[in-house]
Amino acid sequence: MMDEKTLKDLEYDEEFQMTEAEVDFRFREAVRIQKEIARIKKVPTSEYDDQKKMPYLLYPDGHREY
Repeated sequence: MMDEKTLKDLEYDEEFQMTEAEVDFRFREAVRIQKEIARIKKVPTSEYDDQKKMPYLLYPDGHREY
């Protein structure tokens, strides 16, 4: 069984000098911002439909192309 210090060491990313949770949060935010920029520029974004289990392009007008 791992002690708490070892677990915290695994969660810390030495390369970025932050925790894994913060790296994940920043990555998700960067993707969200890029998608928002693409929508403003009227460029389609790639999305994933969990129900159909298929990727699709989402156009700024709202239609999807699988």
